Amino acid sequence: MNRQARLEALSAFLKTQRAKILPQSVGLPVGTRRRTPGLRREEVAQLAGVSPTWYTWLEQGRDITVSASVLDCVAAALQLTVDEHKYLYALALDASPSFSVMKEERPEISPSLTRILQELRSCPSIISDRRCQIVGWNEAASHVFLDFEKIPFDKRNMIQLLFARKEFRRLAVNWEHFVSGFLAIFRAYYGQYVEDEWYERFLAEMKELHPDFERLWAQSQVSSAPEVLIEFRHAKAGKMLFHLTSLQVHGSSDLRCSIYTPVPESNTELKLQRLMEAKPSMT
Repeated sequence: MNRQARLEALSAFLKTQRAKILPQSVGLPVGTRRRTPGLRREEVAQLAGVSPTWYTWLEQGRDITVSASVLDCVAAALQLTVDEHKYLYALALDASPSFSVMKEERPEISPSLTRILQELRSCPSIISDRRCQIVGWNEAASHVFLDFEKIPFDKRNMIQLLFARKEFRRLAVNWEHFVSGFLAIFRAYYGQYVEDEWYERFLAEMKELHPDFERLWAQSQVSSAPEVLIEFRHAKAGKMLFHLTSLQVHGSSDLRCSIYTPVPESNTELKLQRLMEAKPSMT
């Protein structure tokens, strides 16, 4: 991400976060002359203990000097989560990973991680890299989602598939809720890997190809590991309920394992077992 793109991302993020905060939640009067939702810029500046002019410049994406301590005050004023706080640091301070992100080779999944995937028989599981490129999955995932083996690797990006494939739109009862979890993870990566210009190219392509992407991307939160309840309406199995848990796989490849655990009080696990016994998998 070049410097200008990073500052533009910072500007959009601050505006979005400011709009989320209700004045009364921070002890400010609601008033009757507010033209936009959330706080005004000068109110954020007041809460953060900085000058209105400095905060305005920061939110406008101007190339100004910032410090970690002042950003901490802004983060507190905007009630940022830990992941959002890290995202703010990455964009405002040009914080880069301590290792090179320029390697383009395809990540390899270790035999032990492959074994773990196989053992998760009743939990559809997907391994993805820092670009949300799918690099591994188990049999359960092939039956609930897609047979990823039939999709070329360069087209096997989870964000891209969510918007491009009708199977995913039909599968999730609340498709936008389903997408939001992955966009939150993607935004966390976007802020972390500020040197990788691939993200800017990918975002531009998604906005051009999918009209609803830009709105959902603008609304997306920042979370390295969101835990959400997902309801699917599978074409063959019917209603299925899963808890999505995202786990970081430690190592140089920065892989992530997304595990869909059947909700205990539902009959999802039984439906999944029957689905896997009745081959072939979903395509």
